[in-house]
Amino acid sequence: MKVQNEAKPFDTINVTPMLDLAYVLLVIFIVMTTASVQGLKINLPKPSNKPSMEKKEVRVVKILQDGSLTLNGAGLSMAELESRLTAARARDPEMSMAIAGDPQVNYAKVVDIIDMAGRLNISNVGLVTAKIGV
Repeated sequence: MKVQNEAKPFDTINVTPMLDLAYVLLVIFIVMTTASVQGLKINLPKPSNKPSMEKKEVRVVKILQDGSLTLNGAGLSMAELESRLTAARARDPEMSMAIAGDPQVNYAKVVDIIDMAGRLNISNVGLVTAKIGV
């Protein structure tokens, strides 16, 4: 009779306890990392004593259906528009300008006005997309 109780060598390793240990260490790492971060330190800008909302006049250039130009409702030519915008920019270097083009007008006229604003160093230029009452 042969005894069947002989010890056989194991050919596999049980990795379950090692995985349990790895998961516990991962949880401890996550908890300790998030507990050490209290918040972000941000240097916020300080308010100045100047008035916060200065009202500045916006020059509205309208290009009508026939290609004529108006500045705040007054009709003028391209040369007159450039001279008036130059004078306004000399008075207020941070002036704003809005360009309202009629839907039927050739877009090249709008581009000419934008180019003129670039030559005059007017940086606050907007395109009006809704009807305005000027």
